[in-house]
Amino acid sequence: MANKYTPKNILITGAAGFIASHVCNRLIRNYPDYKIVVLDKLDYCSSLKNLDRSRSSPNFKFIKGDIASADLVHFILQTEFIDTIMHFAAQTHVDNSFGNSFEFTKNNIYGTHVLLEACKVTGQIKRFIHVSTDEVYGETDEDAVVGNHEASQLLPTNPYSATKAGAEMLVMAYGRSYGLPVITTRGNNVYGTNQFPEKLIPKFILLAMNGKILPIHGDGSNVRSYLYCEDVAEAFEVILHRGEVGHVYNIGTKKERRVFDVARDICRLFNLDPESQIKFVENRPFNDQRYFLDDQKLKSLGWYERTTWEEGLKKTMEWYVSNPDWWGDVSGALLPHPRMLMLPGIERQFNAPDSSNSGLGSAPVTNKFNQSRMLVPSPKHNIPSQKPSLKFLIYGRTGWIGGLLGKLCEKQGIPFEYGKGRLEQRSQLLDDIQTVKPTHVFNAAGVTGRPNVDWCETHKPETIRTNVVGTLTLADICREHDLLMINYATGCIFEYDATHPLGTGVSFKEEDKPNFTGSFYSKTKAVVEELLREFDNVCTLRVRMPISSDLSNPRNFITKITRYNKVVDISNSMTILDELLPVSIEMAKRNLRGIWNFTNPGVVSHNEILQMYKDYIDPNFNWVNFSLQEQAKVIVAPRSNNELDASKLKNEFPELLSIKDSLIKYVFEPNRKTFAWELSN
Repeated sequence: MANKYTPKNILITGAAGFIASHVCNRLIRNYPDYKIVVLDKLDYCSSLKNLDRSRSSPNFKFIKGDIASADLVHFILQTEFIDTIMHFAAQTHVDNSFGNSFEFTKNNIYGTHVLLEACKVTGQIKRFIHVSTDEVYGETDEDAVVGNHEASQLLPTNPYSATKAGAEMLVMAYGRSYGLPVITTRGNNVYGTNQFPEKLIPKFILLAMNGKILPIHGDGSNVRSYLYCEDVAEAFEVILHRGEVGHVYNIGTKKERRVFDVARDICRLFNLDPESQIKFVENRPFNDQRYFLDDQKLKSLGWYERTTWEEGLKKTMEWYVSNPDWWGDVSGALLPHPRMLMLPGIERQFNAPDSSNSGLGSAPVTNKFNQSRMLVPSPKHNIPSQKPSLKFLIYGRTGWIGGLLGKLCEKQGIPFEYGKGRLEQRSQLLDDIQTVKPTHVFNAAGVTGRPNVDWCETHKPETIRTNVVGTLTLADICREHDLLMINYATGCIFEYDATHPLGTGVSFKEEDKPNFTGSFYSKTKAVVEELLREFDNVCTLRVRMPISSDLSNPRNFITKITRYNKVVDISNSMTILDELLPVSIEMAKRNLRGIWNFTNPGVVSHNEILQMYKDYIDPNFNWVNFSLQEQAKVIVAPRSNNELDASKLKNEFPELLSIKDSLIKYVFEPNRKTFAWELSN
């Protein structure tokens, strides 16, 4: 751990806003020897009232101004002898970024660049703490059991998070190029007192206070992690003093909640009926399903979450009840899609039977909440409806196979919905079954490890929870409801042995018992497959080394081996998803059950695939082989190599192509055309 850092003169940008005001007030209160200078342009979501507790302190100074003003920033750094910057100022509301994205670029990227350049020129800054967001990581897989860590790839999905990621790149570049002592934080959602009510929790509290409808974007299944504002202020206090230069720190919690559950908890605080008070409205253009952080690094500095959800929500509610006019007329912010107020000439209509439910108090509001998208009631209130001939419930929405399944259903016109519950949560799965009323359930969720199965060796309880407990729970619930479950399993539970030697064509059949225990991942999959044999409502599909025509997908076996420094060369059974995923849908239609080796007939080696890649895609591509013994030195867990007998599947689907023919037809031929087009253009 680094030596404790003691600042003297701190510039906090955006400190009249929500989070930064709590940080400022905390530092003023706890460190009277620190001089705190606040720079804030007092935008719509900030207020000097947020700093009332600090304004009378002799070590506090407020300057109204914009971080995009280079002359002003230089002047402040020099005249106030600033040695530390805590950079909070930013446009943060995602809805607004869809309608006014250039403002986000100007504030979040250009403003940050101005600050960094001023720091470089003055040469007096000893700490630059850049405040970013968990959204830069992009959407977390819904079945992920470990959160994004500080070294995870940045994959922003909306204009807001893209500008924050861009700002981070500038911060990192100035740290490396000019030696600027930078620290970056990425935080989960924060809630608490004096937050502008464009954000979910204060918005819902103000609406509930006045008996108004609580509008939820989409279906309310989106999951978020919430931290109370004082806990977050303490986190910044810890990072300021103990954070290491050049490092990134996640500020997060593993306690997740669906948006619908947040709305329901707020209704209960006001003794309102959630079923009549909550309404679903049109979703954002893109609304990430989940953000999940690994917070161990910050905890190692001594920080931990102190405030429970129930305690924090109650404090927040009591503050808004006591300060209903803190922000003045906020009726525009309480609309389902407030960003529409920023677009001239566009007015969204939300049909409602009573205009008194359209906003807060008596303020005029043109938009009305959509009353046609009702909260799904509990089963006892459901109106019986005719069951469709086909309707699929799919688990694993953010996974590779789960995502492809949804696209196939759309293409084939099959109604489907993605499951919202976690596999190990029986009550959530029951809610899904009762709400969706599927004819078939597809389980494409599971833990394979990040970035590979080696992860499972050090995360065994998490692997068991999803791969074993979750899968068995879903199978049991499907059995209770007389539903067929298509379970995408793995064929990586076998290895060549004396009875099934490499190169002989003697392959493993569906009735064979697993013989590979080299990795913990394979152990869990073998255990659950054996237990699923007792369920007559399950169709288990043994997938191996999946391949698709999307050669940019990092999960694609071809993509993986073309990026390796060295590869082994062993013949294996493999699954061409472009051909076999539609087969799995047909298997559901035929109500097929039991265990199936879900691979194309025959085997193909690593070298054969790479030669095809060279022939069809990149004539300049070359590779290097190494032995299994050499491979064992660079991996944690051994890998499975085997040949599965696909004759059972071939008999059911005679048109099924051999592995090499399928590779050419579904992968290499389409990509050769694409590659040739790119070269010609």
